Amino acid sequence: MGTVIQDMPPINPGRQPRWDRFERADRFEQYRELRTQGSSERQAAKELKVPRTTLQAWRAGHDTLDIGPHVAKFLQSGPGLAFLHRLVIAFHRVCVEIGACGIRLVGLFLNLTGLNCFVAASSGAQQQVNRRVEEAMVDYRETETARLAQEMPRKDITVTQDETCTGGLCLVTMDPESHCIILEQLAQTRDQHVWHDLMAPALAQLHGRVIQSTSEEAPGLLAYVEHYLEAHHSPDLFQVQHELVKAVSGPIATKERAAHKAVTEAQEQLAQVQTHLQSTGDEPEKRGPGRPPKEPVSLEQAEQALETAWREHERFAGQRPQVQANIRSIGHNYHFVDLERGVRRNGQLIASDIQGHIEQIRTIAQHEGLSQNCLERIEKAERVVPKMQATTDFVSSYVNQPVDPLGLTPPVSFAMHAQLIPSYDLDRVAQTRTVEGGEPIRELAERLRAPWCERGGILSDLSPETRDQLHGEAKRLAAVFQRSSSNVEGRNGYLSLRNHPLRGLDLPRKRECFTAIHNFFLTRPDGTTAAERFFGQKPRSMLAAILDSVQLAPAPLRPPRKA
Repeated sequence: MGTVIQDMPPINPGRQPRWDRFERADRFEQYRELRTQGSSERQAAKELKVPRTTLQAWRAGHDTLDIGPHVAKFLQSGPGLAFLHRLVIAFHRVCVEIGACGIRLVGLFLNLTGLNCFVAASSGAQQQVNRRVEEAMVDYRETETARLAQEMPRKDITVTQDETCTGGLCLVTMDPESHCIILEQLAQTRDQHVWHDLMAPALAQLHGRVIQSTSEEAPGLLAYVEHYLEAHHSPDLFQVQHELVKAVSGPIATKERAAHKAVTEAQEQLAQVQTHLQSTGDEPEKRGPGRPPKEPVSLEQAEQALETAWREHERFAGQRPQVQANIRSIGHNYHFVDLERGVRRNGQLIASDIQGHIEQIRTIAQHEGLSQNCLERIEKAERVVPKMQATTDFVSSYVNQPVDPLGLTPPVSFAMHAQLIPSYDLDRVAQTRTVEGGEPIRELAERLRAPWCERGGILSDLSPETRDQLHGEAKRLAAVFQRSSSNVEGRNGYLSLRNHPLRGLDLPRKRECFTAIHNFFLTRPDGTTAAERFFGQKPRSMLAAILDSVQLAPAPLRPPRKA
């Protein structure tokens, strides 16, 4: 972003300060009205208590601006200055903080629109405006987070955690459902003590407890979850699939490419043999002096070599889809609810299915004679399977706990466990698919809910408030099962994207601004921000807070004049 020009102390402290721009606009508007009524400049100056020479300078500056008189009249009035202030702040907030626009482009925008007649467009002036905007955003995030946390209802929290090294090591913690960032802070190391030192203040102001953390298998992070959070750790499905891809899919793809190359060479060799036989015919080949040539490859040998190369290539080409199908089936099986039948699954059966797919992948790897390193990667992925079973068991036991205090009758309790919770879990899965791919899952979810919610169903006898409470509780319980930390990985990708144009992210204020924008400004299609979804209440307007705390941008010392 460049060096920020600091505010310099006034050269002459005894000099009368410059007029406030809003007060000046009001005085100048009153001056124009008095002149319209026939008052002289001396009378107007005396009544307004403004030096006559000052009024003359204001009028001369207004009349000689290189812009239309009506535009100049509006932008030099009180409402016009308020609009100008809002426009400049909004441009800094959207184009500089959210987009990749630099300070020079801010000045270019002001010059092209003619607003440089009313706002200083130099880099130094706009750098100071941008610094004040960022400071206001950081202050807004701190105060608004504390206010919302104090008023939030008590809740159990599931977090996703990871670290990114873009622009320096940064520890990130997010809520997977609301995508609200709980922690995003630079750190020197990533051991369990550093995680605790940074997370403790962030969690202390929240009315809730962390019951689960989803992340990769980083030792420091696992130790923090076990010793400090004392919560359940849910493994990341992507890490299992990624290890299997590197262990088997990559090496087999390499062998397949080598087999394809061997087929191409065998085809060329067969073509050469056939051409040679056609050219020589039955004439004996004349041999010259020197060492005797190698015995030429016969047509039968060339055809046999091509057939062998084809079989080898077809074998590898057939094994690669098998490996991909097994890896994809692991993700298909690792769901809390069966995607075909809509019933809750048992953790032991899930682990058994996943283990079976890993065994098939291991068999293929051993048959192809892959390296020991590939087999160790398969074992590394296999060690996560018991944790996946433990996660399913944890979710099942947790789901059964909060429903009992609602005082549900046995039929309603059965409907909630057997129909509502699975249906909302299927809705969450359908949201991750394409429109066509998720349609069967959405239809299954609707079929599960319909009999209980229609007229004559068990839930239809309940009051609307109780039904809404049941549906809300079912959605919350369905969201407890977390098998991915992809939202944190996506955040890391966004930081990497912003790291390049900023030449680094080592400025803490800039990182805090990114966090504030993510939590309090960016919205989903339903219009809610991440902070609103996490805290359960709507935050104050960030733009209004910035406008209240940031002064109007300074006027240019030498605005463009008419020629």
